[in-house]
Amino acid sequence: QVQFVESGGGLVQAGGSLRLSCAASGSTFSNNAMGWYRQAPGKQRELVAAISRDGNTKFADGVKGRFTISRDNAKNTVYLQMNSLKPEDTAVYYCKAVIYNRSSVYYTSNYWGQGTQVTVSS
Repeated sequence: QVQFVESGGGLVQAGGSLRLSCAASGSTFSNNAMGWYRQAPGKQRELVAAISRDGNTKFADGVKGRFTISRDNAKNTVYLQMNSLKPEDTAVYYCKAVIYNRSSVYYTSNYWGQGTQVTVSS
């Protein structure tokens, strides 16, 4: 099973930027669509962004225009560039292999990595 290690989180002031990285083990990374999810305290985990195998992207409404997602298959890594951060972006961020369809993004594995904490101060 492919495993993912998230990094790049931290404490940033509102309006600042962070870039998260997700490094995957295994040789099948390029065959996977990838998603970034986040979970804030007391809230359900939610999809933030996803990227298909050929680079198509989807974003949650609340992050459109502020976040971008990209992938480097040579490095088995997917990135989440977060700009204009807001306090409501505070959460633990996770990456995950997903199924990417025209109308939906979903996952089939219940495995979650440790995630990376993002804290945005006001």
